[in-house]
Amino acid sequence: MELRVIGAGLGRTGTASLKQALEQLLEGPCYHMFEVFEHPEHDEVWEAAVRGEQADWSSLLARYRASVDWPACAFWRELAAANPDALILLSTRDSPQTWWASMERTIVPTLKRAVPPGEPVVARHRAMVRELLCRRFTPEWDRPAAAMAAYERHNEDVRRTATPARLLQWRPGDGWEPICAALGLAVPDEPFPRENSTSDFRARQGLDDAQAILD
Repeated sequence: MELRVIGAGLGRTGTASLKQALEQLLEGPCYHMFEVFEHPEHDEVWEAAVRGEQADWSSLLARYRASVDWPACAFWRELAAANPDALILLSTRDSPQTWWASMERTIVPTLKRAVPPGEPVVARHRAMVRELLCRRFTPEWDRPAAAMAAYERHNEDVRRTATPARLLQWRPGDGWEPICAALGLAVPDEPFPRENSTSDFRARQGLDDAQAILD
């Protein structure tokens, strides 16, 4: 099964909401970091890809109709080449500052937390994500100025190099309409999903002082 949508947007750009929306529209699963949590054996595949080894995308993503979020978004170019008919969906926030405000309260503190003893799967997963960010985003992923600059570079690279006819730029407030128009599908009657807010993320990870910011 080929992917119909390839998410090129970084994490914390509404990707959990997109996952749910695309699963409804495409009537099949969408790959997201949540999938890696549920399938820790996937960490090995992503570790190899981060090292520059050839990944068997067709096997890894055989049952999926779309991909969004890290780690897949870091390989959007490779996935686009492997799925030449797929829509490339670049999800962004209103500004780099808005994106970082969410990032610094969710992903950054999670990756910097100590892993409790006896949890090797968690330790391996976090190590994979840190290496992914260092190699495919920026080594200074936990520093505001460097991370925001890398965010802007990534988005501009997608805009500059993706085939224009395949590219859809989308922000969380845009809702169903642009995605449905690009895919030739009817707009659902219900509101667009709103998933994985900052408060939800922090509560799930056991982080303190939760404050809601859209994912």
